[in-house]
This record gives sequence, C-alpha cells and structure tokens, in this order.
Amino acid sequence: MSWKVFIDGEAGTTGLQIRDRLSGRDDVSLIQIDPSARKSLSARLAAYREADIAILCLPDGAAREIVGQTGDLDVRLIDASTAHRVHPDWVFGFPELGEERRERIRNARLLSNPGCYSTGAIALLNPLVEAGIILPDTFLSIHAVSGYSGGGRDLIAEFEAGRTAPFFSYSLDQKHKHLPEIMALGGLTVQPAFSPSVGAFAQGMIVQIPLPLHRGQGLDALKRALEDRYDNASFVRVVPAELYGGRIDPTGLNGTNVLELSVHGDERSGCAVLVALLDNLGKGASGAAVQNLNIMLGVDEAESLRDCRPLATTAPGSPLPGC
Repeated sequence: MSWKVFIDGEAGTTGLQIRDRLSGRDDVSLIQIDPSARKSLSARLAAYREADIAILCLPDGAAREIVGQTGDLDVRLIDASTAHRVHPDWVFGFPELGEERRERIRNARLLSNPGCYSTGAIALLNPLVEAGIILPDTFLSIHAVSGYSGGGRDLIAEFEAGRTAPFFSYSLDQKHKHLPEIMALGGLTVQPAFSPSVGAFAQGMIVQIPLPLHRGQGLDALKRALEDRYDNASFVRVVPAELYGGRIDPTGLNGTNVLELSVHGDERSGCAVLVALLDNLGKGASGAAVQNLNIMLGVDEAESLRDCRPLATTAPGSPLPGC
C-alpha cells in the first residue's frame, strides 16, 4: 500500500531534505499543496486530514499551534521542532536508546524528532549514565560545532553572502533549546555547561564531552559501554580513535544517517574526550525523521537512507566505503 505523508514546512532546509529522501518511493505518496497556499490554515488542515503521517518542519510556536488544530484528526505526527521533545505525551524518537524505545516509536501517534546537538550528546551520555560510569549529578561540559545550515535560512544567507565571521560561538547564556532534552534523555540531574559554535561549512557536526577518568574507569571501559549499547544499531558506530588520524572532519559523514562515536584521551593524565560525529541535517534532523517514519510505517528503518559504513581500516581522508 502507499502511505500518505504530508511535510508541513517542506520549503525549509529540513523539509526539503526529508522530501528528497522520500521522493521516488513506491510505498509513500507525498501530499503537496500549492506553494501560494503554504501559509493557508485551511489548505494545510486539508492536507493533515488526508495524511496518514504528517511531519512538522516548523518553528516551535507554529508547531504548537498546528498540533492544537489537529488533535481531533486521524493523523500521526512527527515534530522536527523543539516544541515537544520533553513533553510527556510525546515519544522521543531516538530508536537506538533501546528496543522499548523503538517499540514506542513504532506505535506512537505523537513523536518528537531529536535535535542535532542533542543526538550526539545523548548518544554518548545515556549508555554511560546507565552503566554507572557517569553519575547523573556529575557536572559536565559539552562543546560542539555545527555547519551553518543548522541556523536556518537567515544564517545560511549570511554565510553564503560572506556577511559573518568564519567561526563563532553562541548561546553561552546556558539557555540553548536542546539542553532540556540532553538532560532528560542523557540521564543527567545537573545541567551541563554547553558551548555550541558554528563553522564556515554548510553541514556536519562534532559534539565533544571532556570527561575525567576516575573510579577505576579507563578508556576501554568507556568504549565497551558504548559498544554494548550500540552493538546491533543500524546507524550508530563506535569506532577507534585511530580512525581519524588525529583530526576529525566535521563534514566526514555528510549525506548519511550515520552517527560515529569515539573515545579519546590519555589514561596517564586522567583525561578523556567523548566525541560524536554526524551530519546535522542527516542523523541530526531529516535522516532521523525518515528513520522514525520508517519505523512507524513498519518498514525497513534504513529505507531511503544512505548508509555508509566506516571501517577501522579506512585511511584518514579517503572516501568511506559505500559512499
């Protein structure tokens, strides 16, 4: 059968990439409205009524508004905004957190897609907190750099017109909108210090968490805990630090739905750095939405998603196998 999917906000960065991933599928029929009617509430509600699943690629306020308008409709929702990520009525769409989470996604009517920074941070933190290696009340710092596409149209225009610095930090007031989901799904009871930044590249992302080594936990224990969690994950790979040759390219997984995790550091100094590498528009946004959609439809969760499988033997700087 063909499932009817409506992307509300398909003209934006995330919406366009979701549409591109779904175009050409025999099992999905995209509902589209005339571009001149994209802001028409009546036209949008008609599309929601027709759809089996709607994907919201909207600002937070607009997402909350349309959810209020569609509560009595027989349509399942995937919200790519921040609006509902810690809402108790919504399922957080990170299937790699476990089979119980994947089952909840499969049956969800209301699903919130994770954010890009939080995807990397949660993937690193959740297994280590559950394993008791990181205590929930540990004060941590998280440092990250993203491609400018994560800032939406205005920031994209600034970079492409050369009107902004090639690198800047922002949101240092510790009010970044991803912090609540990082704490809730990462298992933390103390808010971490978060330092996000933007670089002069369109897409790609690195999330780093410095971690002191103590209580008998070494680098191998950190890596084993991550490997145990993601051993059978479709898109999350735990890779050796040596894979990167001392330098990690934030654009290295662009165009894929892959999330790479690695453990770096020196046991003699007692310092480790946990690293997550991903495409902020792939596993950090559009790719994750399509993965969740696939699970909700009961099809192969890798359908429409480019799966490049990095290998430990890949030479730094060389193309990844399958790309």
